[in-house]
Amino acid sequence: MTILITVVTILQTISVSLGVGSSTLAIVNFFVAIADGKIDETERRMMGVVYKVLRVAMVLILVTTVVLTALEGSVSGLEHLSGFTWSELFVILILFINSMLMTAHLMPSTFGPALQAGSWYALGTLAGIEILGQTGFTFGEFLMSYITWLILAVGIVNGIMASLKPKKKV
Repeated sequence: MTILITVVTILQTISVSLGVGSSTLAIVNFFVAIADGKIDETERRMMGVVYKVLRVAMVLILVTTVVLTALEGSVSGLEHLSGFTWSELFVILILFINSMLMTAHLMPSTFGPALQAGSWYALGTLAGIEILGQTGFTFGEFLMSYITWLILAVGIVNGIMASLKPKKKV
């Protein structure tokens, strides 16, 4: 059992790293692509590759998190999952829902990219604090900090997007 937990945890950590890195590239590519007012074919192709890597990371994260949550639940019962586990599951749910809404063009660009980037960084932060053993928080405490972080992320991403939009000549 220890070997299974170790392998799955390492795979989850690698997947989160891959997701955070790919998300960073996705948002940077998006900023570069919109800077000239149009997304050309080369930019679209490069962004497509990054999105595929993100999807692979998301699937691996989902599988590894389900396995680790099932193992935790088998010991403590699903009703007694830690605030950390609920936080992790919540962020993963947000990542999946938001990516589906963005793919279907149902999430406005005012919120979608910031929500995705902010959620990836939140998941990366959760992975980091787990390594440090700082997981003794409640889901409510996490939710307050997550919402605050997302408000900041929306401001940052929209500020960058506004500064990159081509200026109209008078």
